[in-house]
Amino acid sequence: MSIDIGQFGIWQRSSDATPEGAAEIESLGYDALWAGGSPPGDLKTIEAILDATSSLPVATGIVNMWRDDARTVAASYHRIDGRHPGRFLLGVGIGHPEATSEYRNPFDTMVSYLDDLDAAGVPAEHIVLAALGPKALGLAAGRSAGTHPYLTTPRHTELAREVLGSGPLLAPEQTVVMGANRNEADDIARNFVARYLRLVNYRNSLLREGWEESDLSDGGSDRLVAALVPSGTAEEVADAIRAHLAAGADHVAIQDLGPDPGGSYRALAAVLS
Repeated sequence: MSIDIGQFGIWQRSSDATPEGAAEIESLGYDALWAGGSPPGDLKTIEAILDATSSLPVATGIVNMWRDDARTVAASYHRIDGRHPGRFLLGVGIGHPEATSEYRNPFDTMVSYLDDLDAAGVPAEHIVLAALGPKALGLAAGRSAGTHPYLTTPRHTELAREVLGSGPLLAPEQTVVMGANRNEADDIARNFVARYLRLVNYRNSLLREGWEESDLSDGGSDRLVAALVPSGTAEEVADAIRAHLAAGADHVAIQDLGPDPGGSYRALAAVLS
């Protein structure tokens, strides 16, 4: 049985995720918590979050395949699922060549890693794969519960749904900026996007989506930055989040870069409910 993560979750770097924060996220009515930023394969952070909550599903977004071998991660999965059955979704991914000196044969590595998880008894329906391009999306559809794309637009969501078909989970992350004035929000969003535009996987994905090379230059065009990282009031941000659902997403994982993420999540909960 797949894990029900509802429509709206919160995405936090695992280094920032705390049991106390997770308990508040659960109390606000969010459907899941994503612990991102390549959490260590022992997944102790995930276990502590699950211990501190009663029913909130928790997902990794994502465990990096180069950092931790599949057998280690599978052992952590079984330990956690044994204590909190049906509440842990294992997100795994290949990362980026700029960040990993060992990076090679990405597709074959993903296939091999999924083979090892399967051999270790991790159910495919409890795994999601980070995927941007058609080949990886097809792998996610055939070998896991679905996919968790990062830093994408509703247009990518629409294209991804066409590749996945109607069944697999499509759970994009959506970065937003709330609680800052317009100039501050623009600066935060542009600085964030500029880092990812140095990574070939994201650049290629945006080009496939229909953006031009000029949109990817000098930290990103105003139009691209606004599409990738919407900002504004809770109502305006909620509209941007719901645009993914309208484009075919099942779930959206929300990451706020503003000065008070906790306050932002409280404000969003009121308009998303």
